[in-house]
Amino acid sequence: MNDFILYDDTEQTSTRFVGYAGEHSRFDVAITTTDHFYGKKLVTVIQTGRTAILGDDEAEDVAYIAHAFHVSDEAEARELSRFLCENLF
Repeated sequence: MNDFILYDDTEQTSTRFVGYAGEHSRFDVAITTTDHFYGKKLVTVIQTGRTAILGDDEAEDVAYIAHAFHVSDEAEARELSRFLCENLF
């Protein structure tokens, strides 16, 4: 086999688990803080397992949030974006 490991790092991380219920939907998220992504957070929506690496710009981008987390309803995506903007940093 000619596999190439590009990196193999181990580090201590911090994960915050938050259940959020808005007007249009409920989200259970895990927000992981790590040095690996240059200050961005690793965010997982627990219900779907969808994960994205988010900084301020990505959290504010409703279209990106909808795409990254497969949220088809625009109102739900706006709610999730607003929640993430208020709780990531």
